[in-house]
Amino acid sequence: MDATASASERPLRAAGEERPIEIGLVQINNSFSGQNYLPYSVALLEGYVKHKAVSPERYNFHLPIYKRVSISVAVDQLVDCDVVGFSTYVWNGQISLEIARRLKARRPEILIIFGGPHVPDQPEEFMRANPFIDLAVHNEGEQIFLNLLEMYPARDWAGLAGVSFVGADGSFTRNPNGARFRDLDQVPSPFLEGAFDKIMEANPGETWIGLWETNRGCPFQCTFCDWGSATAGKVTKFGDDRLFAEVDWFARNKIEYIFCCDANFGIQKRDVDIAEYVAKVKAETGYPVALSVQNTKNATERAYLTQKILSDAGLNKGVALSMQSVDMTTLEAIKRDNISIDTYMELQRRFTRDRVETYSDLILGLPGETYDSFVNGVELLIETGQHNRVQFNNLSILPNAEMGAPAYQKKYGMETVESKIINIHGERIELDDDVPEIQQLVVATTSTPRADWRRTRAFCWITALLHFDKLFQIPLITAHELAGVPYREMLEGFLNVNETEYPLLGEIRNFFIDEAKRIQEGAPEYVFSKEYLGIYWPADEYVFIKLTAEHKFDEFYRQAGQLLKEMVRSHGGAGAAEKTVDEALRVNQALVKQPHLRENETVAISCDLMSFYNGVRQGEKAPLRAVPTVVQIDRTTQVYDDFQTWCREVVWWGNKKGAYLYSNRSVEAQLAGHF
Repeated sequence: MDATASASERPLRAAGEERPIEIGLVQINNSFSGQNYLPYSVALLEGYVKHKAVSPERYNFHLPIYKRVSISVAVDQLVDCDVVGFSTYVWNGQISLEIARRLKARRPEILIIFGGPHVPDQPEEFMRANPFIDLAVHNEGEQIFLNLLEMYPARDWAGLAGVSFVGADGSFTRNPNGARFRDLDQVPSPFLEGAFDKIMEANPGETWIGLWETNRGCPFQCTFCDWGSATAGKVTKFGDDRLFAEVDWFARNKIEYIFCCDANFGIQKRDVDIAEYVAKVKAETGYPVALSVQNTKNATERAYLTQKILSDAGLNKGVALSMQSVDMTTLEAIKRDNISIDTYMELQRRFTRDRVETYSDLILGLPGETYDSFVNGVELLIETGQHNRVQFNNLSILPNAEMGAPAYQKKYGMETVESKIINIHGERIELDDDVPEIQQLVVATTSTPRADWRRTRAFCWITALLHFDKLFQIPLITAHELAGVPYREMLEGFLNVNETEYPLLGEIRNFFIDEAKRIQEGAPEYVFSKEYLGIYWPADEYVFIKLTAEHKFDEFYRQAGQLLKEMVRSHGGAGAAEKTVDEALRVNQALVKQPHLRENETVAISCDLMSFYNGVRQGEKAPLRAVPTVVQIDRTTQVYDDFQTWCREVVWWGNKKGAYLYSNRSVEAQLAGHF
């Protein structure tokens, strides 16, 4: 053989050859506004091998592929490797498969390994459908990855725990999982041991997001989630000193955003100390700017303390209260009936009292949920003080969740559609050589047939537009508190509107219904707009922008106000209540941040409406005072001369905190009309 032949032209390892084993790792994450996640999962693998291998010098790790690139570029980068490991989940499953397929076609000798939550726990069908995968790894991968490398180049995996493979004779083997780590500090920290040094040096223009674990495991078994099933319930911990040192590393390296991968931050008593330490480091260094965590369940006091600490330090944009449903039939079907709804309600009350914004998660299409139970749940959340945001998520099937089992789906009549995975506010990235990521969306169940699913989805968008985007929140709260009009009745009034009488409102309703139907047919979950930042918008935000861009705000408020006042009168609110609702309409319209406004505004009304409204939002209801008042609206501090800037900074960035209204203050009117 020619001594000058490239690695791609010679056998991977001849007998007795001393060259190191070349290892490629792939963990493709989503990018957000030019920011990329550090490839944490594969860095753990590399660090474990380097610290635990009998002869670490035997292995040469290439720089990992950490973001979406064209498939041909990825293949070229990996083609000279002996072993390539892929860490996979829903956002990178398809591109990982295609890279591996082409890589194997180009060099059949390469050992290709797939791990991560996207590998089915019972993978025979998956492995036979993708014969270019040599090994599937299950559960924690660090020890397994080291074991198989130590066995390389032999390919006898019969005794290797936690792997699946198709043998040369066509037989399939799924070896039992090995034991999980009892002491997670056996796994070296990729931050402290320098696993990211080379990739950060090689990409100086990147802005990095940190992925961070303080523990592993989840004691809950929600059927829509693959967390509990993957970790067998028991929660194990990394050491405190290690974690504090990692926070210092984030600060030294100016990592602005950290996403904590724990399933239940706050489940451990020491999580309060961790939150306090992150807050302390931010106060001293300015970093990290934000720490995103998933709240624990059924631990009210610690969940409150940890989130309050993060909020006071400005480390979060709002506290997530992930209820998913408030219907007991549904909660039993998804195995969340052991998680107290009262915990969430109490947390919501306490955070509201402390002026900490929260947002609640509900999932549309869960088994057992009906249109009525879902809508009643939304009404309950609003009535109990959730005025900032309810995030209405479509149900997606994860491969290792209990819900992914055909028998489970059959039991509840779950209908799914294949849909491209699109990030909210994500760009439409079209590489020359790429494959879309897909998900299985639930678009109907026995309890929520297709027509009911569309109606429910439209109700979610109407509720978001009117109440949580704050275009109509002040009149809705006023009508509810003064005239007793139920929130459900008001919101459904916009869903059932007569489009002949209210053509603009009918147009909005029809748009939402049509969008829901498109999703059922496999269209993306969000609305792409080339005109508005070139990104994907939730349908309610898209309507918000359209009303502004097409100068239809006045007509929207005229029709919406007329419809609401009809409902107020039907509840005996003609007179004082109707007059106050009319004033609420004028104030709300004047308060919504709009582009090209540069002068302050005043609105004279007959009562102290804003104190009343803010009291309701803050859980401190007080009677409406009949005191002539002027609402002074500050439109000069925040000016949006550019329409695209307004789209980004108001409609997009206002999402979590609900920051759609101008700052304002109320001043009581004085004698002789002077203010």
